[in-house]
Amino acid sequence: MGRLVLDRVIERTDNLAARPASSPLSPRAEADLVKSFLAPPPDRGGDLKVLLARLDEAVDCALETAGPGHLAYIPGSGLYSAALAEFYNRAVNRYGGLASVAPALAALEESVIRWMARDVCGLPEGSGGLLTSGGSLATFSATVTARHHRLGEDPARGTVYTTAFAHHSVAKAARLAGIPATRIRTVPHTPDLRMDPHAAAAMIRADRYAGLRPFLLVATAGTTDTGTIDPLPQLADLARREDVWFHIDAAYGGFFRLTARGEERLAGIEKADSVTLDPHKTLFMPFGTGALVVRDVAALHAAHEGTGSYLQDMGAAGSVPDSGHLGPELTHEIRGLRAWLPLHLHGVDAFREALDEKLDLAEHVHDTLSGVAELEVPQRPDLSTVIFRIRPADGSRAATERANEASRRLLERINGHRRIVLSSTIVDSRYTLRVCVVSHRTHHDRITEALNIITAEVRNIPAA
Repeated sequence: MGRLVLDRVIERTDNLAARPASSPLSPRAEADLVKSFLAPPPDRGGDLKVLLARLDEAVDCALETAGPGHLAYIPGSGLYSAALAEFYNRAVNRYGGLASVAPALAALEESVIRWMARDVCGLPEGSGGLLTSGGSLATFSATVTARHHRLGEDPARGTVYTTAFAHHSVAKAARLAGIPATRIRTVPHTPDLRMDPHAAAAMIRADRYAGLRPFLLVATAGTTDTGTIDPLPQLADLARREDVWFHIDAAYGGFFRLTARGEERLAGIEKADSVTLDPHKTLFMPFGTGALVVRDVAALHAAHEGTGSYLQDMGAAGSVPDSGHLGPELTHEIRGLRAWLPLHLHGVDAFREALDEKLDLAEHVHDTLSGVAELEVPQRPDLSTVIFRIRPADGSRAATERANEASRRLLERINGHRRIVLSSTIVDSRYTLRVCVVSHRTHHDRITEALNIITAEVRNIPAA
């Protein structure tokens, strides 16, 4: 059985470069396939080969997020070595919520967390955190910790500050943590799409004067829309002056600190109280691998502590904390193995070189598209996301609307090739296309092909 599955996975992985970047099925065929998978399980068992063939149908009916042509959203390509680690991990099936149950594996996981906190983010000795199912849960735990640390048991009148380009999970986490939407402030951004520190300071002071309790400032180190980095050092200084918890959403950008360029552009992360990271983005791990790292582990523990009499036999495991007391989940697998094995197998330099390659490729995309007269390329990439759109004929509203519609048609034509997939966003009321170079399988050859497709299709779109 294992060989059947492994052979199937190896074949798919070997052929990723040739596979279409999006589902080749028609809408009707997709609907029929979805309907077939809604059926309940049978009373009698089936044949593994037949079932694997059915799974292949389901896997093909999807964006090819593991392949080199996925340049939409923020790709999560999934290392093969991480999949092997996860296969081993799920088979031995060790419990990860309490360190004493599997102390050596808990230490393995803690080593990954400490590396992320101290070596990647630059937080001081004693910092730590936990691995999560993704950035959304990491941001939620950070918000709960900030609320508990700054507001205690009375969250009334607490206010949160972020920007229009923050990931939607920031506002969602605040609401789940008991903060009404009316007290989640959207700080204005500067013309280059970064949080305005002066505007943030003014909003915090105005809320405090009105009797509210500012407690959390959330900056972004690589926005989902444009890859832009907020002015982290200035915002860290503001948070310190105003005595608010400073959280940085570095789910996308954080691991670029492994590179020299990333370390320079992401200066200020080391001043955060907490940081969201997504190893399933720029550490190329499988989906479901997030992380929260914090300066003060005791604050994280205080906000999430909880136990029951049925746990009285579980002792402490020395210097390794119980992850079940650092987040909302008590029961979970050993999540660190899927990162530990690739990091030890390939070495950190392999990840550093891959991330440097993505920065190079993004700069190449920017420079090439900037030379296309019909396109507007508003800014150089901070990280590996490049935004562009059809240039309006003039500054009138009608011309802008025509350009927006032309950009929509352009995206449809580009994605229609099924060799690459791009996505779109809205930036200051403008329909904008995104090229996000993150997959460890995306190299210069696929980017060259993508640029050829984009430039050819631009010339097939009627002038805006």
